[in-house]
Amino acid sequence: MGLIQDLYAAHNDNRTFLHTRFGLGGDLLKPYKEKLERWLWPDVLRNQDISVAKAKQAISSYRKAVGEAAGLAELMVSFCESAAGFSNDVGYQDEGYFDALVNMFEQALKVKCQLPASDRDTLIARLDRVRTMSHNLGYGVGDDMDSLLVDYTGN
Repeated sequence: MGLIQDLYAAHNDNRTFLHTRFGLGGDLLKPYKEKLERWLWPDVLRNQDISVAKAKQAISSYRKAVGEAAGLAELMVSFCESAAGFSNDVGYQDEGYFDALVNMFEQALKVKCQLPASDRDTLIARLDRVRTMSHNLGYGVGDDMDSLLVDYTGN
């Protein structure tokens, strides 16, 4: 028990993991979404860095803690919304960033198969908004998403 207390006190990531694993607290996805937002939609006025790797790590950490499909889908869609929204709002253009966005879009579509039908519809609607916005980004991002949406939904 002392070891768990020490781990809990040692680092915020440990606390987040334990809260998620044991379902403690309110919105268990909030700390993960905050990390996504921080690394995918940084404050450009404060010269914050962008890090796709650190954003993906938030999803990986959730997967290790619980890995529940609805939570993973929510985080994956949030990743897409943040990345596309940031690029659209500030005109950020980076091929690697866009590749990660399209990849996460596809992963979210794959996870949707594990969700109840009502949750799938909501997920697809949110991804469709990301897809529409992504046509403004260039690099064929929106076109890639068009193809993926057809492949995974038939629409």
